Amino acid sequence: MRAFIDNRFGLLAVVVAVLAALYGLAWVTRPAPAASAAPASAAPRKVPVEAVTAVCPGTKGEKVGVYLPGTLSHETMKSGEPYVAGGPGALEAGYTTRAARGAARGLAGVRCTEPAPATWLLGPGPASASVVLRLTNADKAPALVDVQVHAPEGPVSGDKGVGLEIAPGEQRAIDLRTLAPSADIAAVSVTTVLGRVAVAARAVLETGGVDWLPAAAAPATRVVVPGIPGGGGLRELIVAAPGERDAVVKVRAVSEDAEYAMRGRESLDVPAGGVVSADVTTGLAASAAALVLTSDVPVVAGLVMTGTGEHQDAAFTAGTPSLELGSAVARNGAGSRLVLSAVGAAPGKVRVQVVPGEGAAEPPFDVDVPAGRTREVRLKARGDFAVVVTPVAGEVYGSRVLEERLKDGLLLTVQPLAPARAFTLLPPLTDTPLVVVP
Repeated sequence: MRAFIDNRFGLLAVVVAVLAALYGLAWVTRPAPAASAAPASAAPRKVPVEAVTAVCPGTKGEKVGVYLPGTLSHETMKSGEPYVAGGPGALEAGYTTRAARGAARGLAGVRCTEPAPATWLLGPGPASASVVLRLTNADKAPALVDVQVHAPEGPVSGDKGVGLEIAPGEQRAIDLRTLAPSADIAAVSVTTVLGRVAVAARAVLETGGVDWLPAAAAPATRVVVPGIPGGGGLRELIVAAPGERDAVVKVRAVSEDAEYAMRGRESLDVPAGGVVSADVTTGLAASAAALVLTSDVPVVAGLVMTGTGEHQDAAFTAGTPSLELGSAVARNGAGSRLVLSAVGAAPGKVRVQVVPGEGAAEPPFDVDVPAGRTREVRLKARGDFAVVVTPVAGEVYGSRVLEERLKDGLLLTVQPLAPARAFTLLPPLTDTPLVVVP
């Protein structure tokens, strides 16, 4: 017996036999499921969110809109410190800045975001714009993040952005020129290694125009870039393949009149770790639209837009989930409209409600979107207001567009309709012995 135990293979056999016996006993004696229990669902479960922390980069003197179901309030930021709003589920917050002249002329809208384990941002690079990251640690514990900049030739920031420490309550501003000065276009990933960090980025183009970069949906083999407003100006698609394999990305447009592959832009080849851009202005023909990207490997995507006139403003949109969980934009004003697209074979329908800063909320109204089409819906409310979009049917994506026409050029900002914080999706749970298998 001792010789058997001394043998490593014999000992392994004993351990395996004992574990198998214990597992078999546990499996045989486990409680039977209740007769009334519902079978496990293969779909994610929609559960309510109990509490929200939303963080906005600070801009002294600007007024933040804070939306809770049925109500809209405003708070003026007294300093340039980060603005942090905490409250129950469904809280939304954000603000818009306006400058009619100067280097940062334009409208710029920002959504207060929750701390996230990873954030992707796509837009102009430091060689064509001043792009400043704002990393905010709103907690009482230190945080650690890694920032990586991807350019057309691949990751270019090296170790410069690795292991950045952010003290409790600190906001850290990082000019992308310090990480990758020569990139014309860029995809930026911010990964939280320790703690909780909220991310924002403001871009001022050298050619004119300013806005905040919206967070892009996580890398996926199907990405929808929604909410491209109709009208003149540049429309430039930016796609990154963050993995170790090259991507072949097929691109289809969902416009007001048709769904189609744009001539000369049917597909894009994206090198592993790199970024490419494609001018889709002619392909969209000034129509409101969404772009649907499918790829053999996960990609992230965004889009740069400019306005018209002597001085051109800039705006950005990015890959965004559908309106399955609903959405809300807390800060809107005169000149606001929704751009909604129904993707897939089924028509879409959403319910829209305007919540003014003063007085009762207006009755909601339904918007039908034909399958494979895009619709623009003008919001006629006056003053500051929140807009709430609730799904009714179909797979619908969208954005809120805010415009102001001046003599020297259009002011423009776009905010993709990000999932509302009222609900979240939890992956399904199954009863399987695989959870104990190494």
